[in-house]
This record gives sequence, structure tokens and C-alpha cells, in this order.
Amino acid sequence: MKRILKVIVTLLFILPAALPTLETLSAAERKPNIVFFLIDDLGYADCGFNGGKEIQTPNIDKLAGGGAVIESHYVQPVCSPTRAALMTGRYATRTGVYTIVRPHAKWGLPLAERTLANALQDTGYETAITGKWHLGEFDRAYLPTSRGFDHQYGHYFGALDYFTHIRDGSHDWYRDDKPLKEEGYSTHLVAREACRLIAEKNKAKPLFLYVPFNGVHSPLQVPDSYLQPYAALKGPRQKLAGMLAAVDEAIGQIVASLEKAGLRENTLIIFSSDNGGPPPGTNTPLRDFKGTISEGGVRGCAFANWPGKIPAGQRIKEPMHVIDWYPTLVTLAGGNLEQKLPIDGRDVWPMLTQQARSPHDAILSVKSPTQAALRMGDWKLVSHPATNPGNQSSKARAKKQNKPASEPVALYNLAIDIGETNNLADKEPERVATMKARLSELLRNAVPSGVPSGTDTE
Repeated sequence: MKRILKVIVTLLFILPAALPTLETLSAAERKPNIVFFLIDDLGYADCGFNGGKEIQTPNIDKLAGGGAVIESHYVQPVCSPTRAALMTGRYATRTGVYTIVRPHAKWGLPLAERTLANALQDTGYETAITGKWHLGEFDRAYLPTSRGFDHQYGHYFGALDYFTHIRDGSHDWYRDDKPLKEEGYSTHLVAREACRLIAEKNKAKPLFLYVPFNGVHSPLQVPDSYLQPYAALKGPRQKLAGMLAAVDEAIGQIVASLEKAGLRENTLIIFSSDNGGPPPGTNTPLRDFKGTISEGGVRGCAFANWPGKIPAGQRIKEPMHVIDWYPTLVTLAGGNLEQKLPIDGRDVWPMLTQQARSPHDAILSVKSPTQAALRMGDWKLVSHPATNPGNQSSKARAKKQNKPASEPVALYNLAIDIGETNNLADKEPERVATMKARLSELLRNAVPSGVPSGTDTE
């Protein structure tokens, strides 16, 4: 009996010393790897996990099912503003990035902005982008490797040819911000580079891997082999199906690389569209498409997955905004959120892991300082200018497109009217007044667009 007790006492002293502690683990082991998939122009309802039936997305759906689907994940109406919001944790009213940064435009994400890559780099991360940047390239100071990324691969603009990598006559493909001539379908190349970065990652550092695919943005191009399973679909919809299938395959390859490298269990994967899908994408049951502040323009298809940390099988209805990833990820990484420029985002980790309520009392969707929407709880207030650009009234434009007209002020109860069909503004004057006051407060100090005066943004 004494011998058994002696063995037990000895083990009590030896085992704790043999087990790794927070202090003895390397930085790469203490902090999660982060992989952020941003899918360009993906429709809200095109993936299986969000109700899609026509297109097979098994790899994406498996990740979604193993984590938390975020049903009310707000983004910006078009791509550059969403990327700016993700990178800074700040609304477009702070950065001035309300619209698309065109090729060779003399502006971009303001250089005073601290990026998510900067913040994670400061806390010891190896940082990489493989895919589409779209936040300025006219001066070297605006390029990814000057904005916190250790590695860059892919393209700066949108709408490039998937095979030739040419946009408007200019070659648009780079490695570490140096021109790169390379053949291949861009979705395949982006995935291949992501897999390489995972396999060759610095073992002393955790990895932040930002993968903003150009798919499924136009032009609608994909190798013919991806079209064959979708012979029942016609025209642009068939092309879109093949493109999304290629993106799904690419994500499966990247996840397999994480598993092969032994990194999957300590990797947080986030998936989001950058805006609502345009036709031939589907946003059912949401109203409208990309480029609008209707739900179909600003509610992104999204989920988060981290085995053992984010409970599987969740569908979270609480609203959040893409700006929230900045403080959430920096905090999760043990980084510092003290900075000169105020952060609009909120830490949503308790919402993802503990079924907490949204940290926001209000969420702003903004196309310009005069065209914005506000969500408070289940209610959404929409404020449109009386007319749309081009001297064409919103009612005439809506009639031409066979869709409901935008009204100067509209109020919707999203809990019972997610399609924004029933304007309750006249029936809820007090609520409208309260929400208009809150919206005015958020827009009061809105900065003007970063687009130089006289520049065409359409």
C-alpha cells in the first residue's frame, strides 16, 4: 500500500511538469491560425447550407455544418467597401471607401488606417493574402505588403480574365507585389498558393491567411469540366454553378492542407461573401441584389468554424457586421486594440460561442452619406435619396427592372418580412423618428468619398 501511495505522489509531481503549459507552448501553439475566405459576388442562397439546391457545395457545407452559420452577417453593397471594413473594423463613413477602387485610380484605403494584417502582424502572426486586394495600387504604399502582409499573391483589381489575368488590357497578377506571368485558372492558382503557404508556414508563428477569391465575380468563366454536372442549367446560371463548384473544390483543398500540416484543430475558418449576389446569383428570400442597401445587397452568406471552440450545428440569428471581425480576431490573438482611429466593430466571440446577444444596439449599412440603412433589433430603416443617379427616378428604374420601388424612407420588420415588402413607416411614426435620429447620429461626421473629385465611379 505504501509503495502505491509513493507512486501516486511521484506522478502528481512529474505529470504537471511533463505537460505543456501556456507559458511553454510556442506562439504558434497558443494562438489560433486564422483562415478567412471571402467569396466575390456570392448569392445569399447559392450554397447548400443556406438553402441552395442547384449547385453542389459539399466542402463549404461541411464546414458550415461543423460551425456556426451567421444568418444576419452584414457587409457592404459592393466589394472594395467590404474589404476596407474588414481590414479596419470601421464603417465606410470613417474610411471614405464607399465605392469600388477602379484600376489605376489615384486613391485607395487611406494610409492612416491600421489594417487587420498590421494588428495581427504586431502580435506575432505570419500574414498572407492570396487572391483579390482591391484597396488601391497606384502607389507602392497602398499595396498589401505595405499594409501588413508578409506575403501577397494574386491580383489587385476585380473582373479580370480568369485565364489570362488581364483586366482592361493590363496584366494583373503578382507575387509579393511584383508582376508575375503565370498560366492557369485563377481559382486554381489562388488555392494552390494557399496550400503552399500552409505547408511552408513559419512553425514559430501562427498564420493569418486571407483568401479573397475572385470567384464567382464576372466574367463568368470556368473550365468546361465544371459545367458538365450542370447540364440542366442554362447560360449564365450554368457558368456560375461551375465557378462556385471550382471555389468549393479549392476550399476543400485548402482545408485538406491544414489537416495534412496538423493545423486544423487550432485553425479558425471564417467564410463570407463580400456583398449580395448579382444575377445570375440568387439571394432568396432577400430583396434585390448587389449594389443596393436592401438585404439582398448587404446581407452576406457567412459562417465560422473552429473545432471544439465554436459549437457545431448552430444557426445564429443575432446580427453582426463584417467590421466586427477586426476586434474579434485581434482580441482572440491577444493583440492590442488601442489605436488612434476609433473602431466601430464589436467583439462577437461570445455571440459565436455562448449564444450571447449581438453586441450592437444598431448596425449601419451605407452606400453613401445620403443613402443608408439602419438595423435595430428586428427593425430596419432605409433612407434613400429622392432620385437615383442618372436623373432617373427610383420608381421608373424599379418599374423597368420589374421590382419594388425604393421609397425615400421605409421601415421593415425583418422578423416577419425578411423580403422587405411591407413598408410600415406610416404605421410606426415613433419608431421611425427614433431610428432616424440614431441614423443621423451615425452619419453626422461621415467623411466624403475617397474618390478624387471628377472621377467616374460607375
